Amino acid sequence: MRASKGFRRRTRDRLKKTLRHKFKPENYMKEFKIDEKVIIKQDPSSQKGMPHPRFLGKPGRIIGKRGQSYIVNISVGNSQKEVIARPEHLKRV
Repeated sequence: MRASKGFRRRTRDRLKKTLRHKFKPENYMKEFKIDEKVIIKQDPSSQKGMPHPRFLGKPGRIIGKRGQSYIVNISVGNSQKEVIARPEHLKRV
């Protein structure tokens, strides 16, 4: 069988939640301000607005809002990247 080249490949352990972490609505209702520092942490219970796994654990700064999601500026090497993520995938520093 061919190996999967999908968005969530090899994430069985990485995106697993422990028994203590359950669904909490306050994670989906978080508000962030412009220029606030955040860390990208994927929430596996919500696939909508999930950033790519290569940005997992990267710190960034909120530079704008697009609908319910936030635009996060991240430095990767010498370049700057903009990642669009929903609030349940972001964590305050």
